[in-house]
Amino acid sequence: MYKNVLENIAGIEIYPIISFAIFFLFFLSLLVYVAVVSRSHIQAMKQMPLLDDDHAAPAQTEGGALC
Repeated sequence: MYKNVLENIAGIEIYPIISFAIFFLFFLSLLVYVAVVSRSHIQAMKQMPLLDDDHAAPAQTEGGALC
């Protein structure tokens, strides 16, 4: 009885395609980000947990400008 439930739902075949496309686009965008990001940014992010609050990276305002 439970084996044929998904076979009887109309339009169900699109969901695996959509989920694969979302996964593939996320994975591809992550690879592009890793390839493009600068080494200095990676080093700055790596040091952030070790810094005091006074030496933290400058915060951004709503307009995107640095404080």
